[in-house]
Order: sequence, then structure tokens, then C-alpha cells
Amino acid sequence: MRLFIRKARLLGHLLRGAWTVGVRFPRATPQARHAMNRAWSRRMLELCGMKIVVHNDAARLDAGALVVSNHISWIDIYVINAWRPTPFVSKAEIRHWPLIGWFAQNLDTVFIERERRSDAHRIMHELAARLGRGELMCVFPEGTTTDGLAIKPFHANMFQAPVSAGAPVQPICILYEDALGRQSAAPAYIDDVSLKESLDMLLKAGPITAHVYVCEAIEPGDDRRRLAAQAHGAVGEALEVLRSPARVDRQGLRSGVDA
Repeated sequence: MRLFIRKARLLGHLLRGAWTVGVRFPRATPQARHAMNRAWSRRMLELCGMKIVVHNDAARLDAGALVVSNHISWIDIYVINAWRPTPFVSKAEIRHWPLIGWFAQNLDTVFIERERRSDAHRIMHELAARLGRGELMCVFPEGTTTDGLAIKPFHANMFQAPVSAGAPVQPICILYEDALGRQSAAPAYIDDVSLKESLDMLLKAGPITAHVYVCEAIEPGDDRRRLAAQAHGAVGEALEVLRSPARVDRQGLRSGVDA
């Protein structure tokens, strides 16, 4: 019964979000839409039994950068939006998910058809144009979700966009932690797990903290493979920092703060 009630609250929150996007967004300023998106995402995390803690937020860029992150779950998107709302590049299938797909489509998501090789070129040009206009975009360059225990290699193709636009890359790292302070795979949306099963596991897992480590920005240079390798290394280092008991930043200062 408790699980049913929590799901009902989530559905109500999704419907309120749909009303906000459909009615309030068209008349709102970009700053107001940003604030509404962030507040809605934070409430989404709360309803899922999750809080967010951001580390090294002083390194955050707020314009003209490609944000790249490790990818564990569908909830990653709401974690990032609760930190700093950012349009995403997402697989085309999400466009057909109930409500969530509609949200994505109306929040400037760029959809990629991964089975079509030529689509990567279209996405790269669109990303480069957006970055060149000073916009932020976020991609998950592993190309798939994982259990979060290791970082898969980053695909270099999306890194051509910041190279072409001369825009920096800002790596971030997400780690989920249970109530006992251990890394949790409960949010992981992997293998043959359905969206419903993933949500059930998340809601049954108990309190979870989403840690976000904001890495220092990387200048684009002229080699997308080198840029992808640098970003991968930064996310891997951040993952080790988040796993350390003290959770200190590279200057040795405690950096964890509630978002």
C-alpha cells in the first residue's frame, strides 16, 4: 500500500509538471523556466526518497559548455536538473515513454537514433551550433547505463561538437549512496530491467543520496579523442573522490554541500 501511495504522489507530480510545462513555460522567461525546472526536479528526487549533495560547485560553468557525465539511471536526468537544469542528448526511444518522453521533448532534448550512423553527424552539428550560441548541453558519452561501479570508455564522436565550437567541456560524476554510506546500485537502470521494475527498486531501496562532483572545465583543443580521454579521466578521478570517506576536493578542502 505504501508503495502504491508513493507512486500515486509521483504521478501527481508528473501531471503538475506537465501542466507547468504546457501552461506556464510558454509565458515564462528563460530564468523562470530554469527555476521551475530545478524546483520540480528537486521535488521529484524527494518523492523518490533521494537527496542531492553537490561537490566542488565553484567549478560550475553556466553557459556555452558541453556537460558530460557517467550514466547510471533515468533518474540521472533529474539529479542533473536539480543541480543545474541543462538540455540533454537522449536516445530516441525515450521520446515514446509515457509523460517522461513528452517532458523531454518540451525541454529542448536532442534525440539521437543510435542505430542510424548518419544521425551522429546531425547531432554533432546541432550541438556545435547550440554551444556556439552560448547554450549548455549535456551528454552521457558512455552511450549506455551502468551499475556506476566503473566508468565505461567515452565515445569520442560527441566531443567533436565542442572542438568545432571552441567550447569547453565540463565533466561531472554521479554516485548514489545508501543510508549506511555505501555506494548503491539500486537506481541502476541496466540489463533487461523495465522502467517499472527500476522505479520499484528505487522506491524500495530506502533513503539514497545522489552525490554530484563538478570537475574543472577542460579546454576543447583540436582532437576529439584526446578530449574524450581527458573527460573520461576526470570523471574516473571524481568517482574515486566520491568513494573516499572524507570526500575532499583536489585542494584538500571539504566540498560537499546540499544543493
